[in-house]
Amino acid sequence: MLSHVEIDPTTKYRSPAIEGWCSDASVRAGDRLTIYVSTRPACRFTIDLYRMGWYGGDGGRFMASLGEFVGSEQPEPPVGEKRLQRCVWSATAKLTIPNDWPSGVYLAKLACVGTAGEPAPQSYAIFIVRDDRPADFIFQCSDFTWQAYNRWPDNFALYDNGVQKWYWGGGVQVGFDRPYGKYCQILDQPLSVGSGEWFLWEFPFAFWLESLGYDVTYISNLDTHHNPAGLRRAKGFLSVGHDEYWTIEMFRNVQAAIEAGVSVGFFSGNAVCGKILLDDRQRAFERVGVFGPPGGTREFAAMSSLPHERPYGNELMGAHSTGPVTGGADWICTAADHWIYAGTGMQAGDAIPGVIGWEWHGDPAPIPGLEIVATGPTQSSPGEPNGGRYTATVYSGPRGNIVFNAATCWWADGLAAPPGYIRPRVYTSPQGPDERLQQITANVLKRMLTRG
Repeated sequence: MLSHVEIDPTTKYRSPAIEGWCSDASVRAGDRLTIYVSTRPACRFTIDLYRMGWYGGDGGRFMASLGEFVGSEQPEPPVGEKRLQRCVWSATAKLTIPNDWPSGVYLAKLACVGTAGEPAPQSYAIFIVRDDRPADFIFQCSDFTWQAYNRWPDNFALYDNGVQKWYWGGGVQVGFDRPYGKYCQILDQPLSVGSGEWFLWEFPFAFWLESLGYDVTYISNLDTHHNPAGLRRAKGFLSVGHDEYWTIEMFRNVQAAIEAGVSVGFFSGNAVCGKILLDDRQRAFERVGVFGPPGGTREFAAMSSLPHERPYGNELMGAHSTGPVTGGADWICTAADHWIYAGTGMQAGDAIPGVIGWEWHGDPAPIPGLEIVATGPTQSSPGEPNGGRYTATVYSGPRGNIVFNAATCWWADGLAAPPGYIRPRVYTSPQGPDERLQQITANVLKRMLTRG
C-alpha cells in the first residue's frame, strides 16, 4: 500500500515525483506488458507487483519485483486534437505475464529509493489480468469511467473542454496512454494515484467476494466491448461501483449475454449513461451520446447537446440515471416477501442507512415482470429532498436468469471495508458493512448461479 504520495499543488492531481502507466488495460497470461515510468527529479526506484484480493484480510498478495531502475523525467505530451493527452515515453520495464498468475486486478507499486529515515514518493500503475476459463462470475472493472475522470496532468478529463470545470458535451477525447492522476471527486483518496477509481467503489466488492470463496474472474470495459463470446462463459456478469461510460457494442454484447442466459448484477450507479466512441487505436475515446431519453436528466445542461437515442439504459438495466442524477438516500425495503430479502429479517419500510448515493438509478423501464424491490426519495442533504426518486429493480431473463439493479454507486460500502478504504460522504453517509446488505447480495448471487 502507498505510504507516501506527493501531489503537485499546482495541478492538484498529478504526482510528478514518480508516475507511470501500463501499455494495456487488460492482458492474458503469456502476454507482454510494458510499464512506462517518469520521475522528477531523476531518482532510483523499484517496481513491485501485487494482485488485489482477500488474502486473509491483507487485501493483496505480492507477486513479483521487477528490480531497481534509474528514472528520469519523461516528456510532457502536447495537447492533441480534442485535447487528447497521449504520452510517448521510453519503456521502463517489460513483463511477460506468468501462466500461473490468476485473473485479477494488479497494481505496480512505483517507489523511489530514498535516504534512510526519509519518506520517498510512491504511486501506482494498474492493469487487469484476464483469462478465458468458464467461471461463476465475471467482475467487470469500470476503467472507461476511471479514465473519463482522470484529470492528468491538469484538467484533461472528459469533463474538461478548456473552458468549463464540469463539461458534459462532445468534442473531447481521453486516453489510456498516460498515468492516472489522483481521483478528483467526492473524497480525497491518496491510494487513487495511479489506480483510477478501483480503491473507491470496486475493491470492497472484490475483497468481499474473494473472502467468501466465490469463483470470480476479472475483465476490463474494453473486454466487454471486444469479446461478446467471453461474457457467456460465466453465469453472472457484475457491474460494480461507478460504471458510467459504455460503447454501444458493450450494450449490445451484454444484452446478447442476457438473451443467452447470463444473469447480470448492476451493483452500480450512473451506469450505462454516457455513450462513448473508441478511436482507431482502441486507446482513446470521446463522449458521443446519452443512453437515456431527452430531458431525462437535469443535472448537466451540456447533455442536451448530445444525441439521446435508443437504446436507453433502463431497457438493459431496469432503471437508469434520471432527474437530478446525484443525491443520496437510505435503501428502503418495499417488497419484504421478495426472495432478495430472504434471511435479512427486513420488513416493508425498513431502511439500510445511506446506501443510495452519490449517483443513482430511477425511471424504471416497462419491462414485463419487472419488480421494484426498493425505492424512496433522494436528497441533497439530510432532510432536504432534491426531487429525485431511486428505484432498485429485478427482472427475469429468458432462460431463468435475472437482471438486478442496486441503483447506487455505493453498494460495495455495505459489503466490506478493506485496508486503505475510505468511506464516501456526500448528500448522505453510508455506514459500512451491513449484514442485511451482505445477505441481499448473497441472495442475488445465489439466484444467478441457480437461474431460478
